[in-house]
Amino acid sequence: MASEFTSESLQVKLAPIIPGEIRYFDVTGSTNDDALRWLQAGAPDGSLVVADEQTSGRGRMQRTWVTRPGASLAFSLIFRPQIHDQIPFYAPLGALGVALTLEKLYGVCPEIKWPNDVLIFRKKVCGILAEADWQDSQLAGLVLGIGINVASTAVRKEDNFIFPADSLQNSLGRPIDRLDVLVETIRSVFLWRQKIGNDVFLREWNNRLAFRGEKVQIHRPQQDVMNGTVLHIAPDGALWIRTDNGEDVPVSAGDVSLRQTQTSPTK
Repeated sequence: MASEFTSESLQVKLAPIIPGEIRYFDVTGSTNDDALRWLQAGAPDGSLVVADEQTSGRGRMQRTWVTRPGASLAFSLIFRPQIHDQIPFYAPLGALGVALTLEKLYGVCPEIKWPNDVLIFRKKVCGILAEADWQDSQLAGLVLGIGINVASTAVRKEDNFIFPADSLQNSLGRPIDRLDVLVETIRSVFLWRQKIGNDVFLREWNNRLAFRGEKVQIHRPQQDVMNGTVLHIAPDGALWIRTDNGEDVPVSAGDVSLRQTQTSPTK
C-alpha cells in the first residue's frame, strides 16, 4: 500500500476538525517523542503529529511499536488539559475514539481491553500510549499516541506480540483506507473529549469492555499474578475484579498486563 499521506492531504482533511496545527513525517522514530518535543516548544492544544513510518515507537510498559510504510497508522495528539483529574481518561478516550470509528465505518463491534487496547475478534488492532509532561510540578500537557494496524503487512510473526495481534484488513477481509480511519478517529476523539470522564463516557467504555464476566490474569510488577473475573470499570477508571476467593478489588492501570485465561471462551 503506497502512502496516501502528504502534508497537503492531511491539511485539507484535518484542518477543519482539529483546533491545533499539523505536522507530518514520512519517517520518524516516535510520533510521541516528536509530539512531546513540540509540546515543550509551545505547540497549541489539539495539535497532531502523523508519520507514515515509525521506526522506534513504543507502547505501554516500554514495549516497541514499529509501523511499516503504508501499513499502519501512527499519530499523536497534543492536549493541554485544564482539569488534572481527567488525565487518566485520555488513554481510554483514544480507545473509545478508535472503537467508535470502526463501528461507524465498518459495522464491527470492537472491544476495549482495559485500559486502552482495541480488539477485533479478540485480537489487538490498536494500541495507545498517553504520556503527561510535567514541568516544575506543573502539568505542561499530555500526548496521546495511537497506533493502528491497518494493512495485512502491519503484523508479522516475527514481531512476537505478547497478546495476539491482527490488522484491520485481515480482520475485516477488505482493503482499508488509512486516511478515512485517521480522519474519523480524530473527529471522534475531539467529540468525546467534551464528555471525558462523565457518566456517558463511562457507560460507552463499559459497554465495550473486553472479557466482562470472564476469567483473566492480572500481571503486576513484583507482585503475584492475580486471577479473577472482570466485573466493570469504576468512575475513577479502575477495573474491578472478583478474585478467586470471592473478594471484589479494584486494579489501577499503572504497569499492569491483563490477559485472558486459557479456560475463558473466545469469539
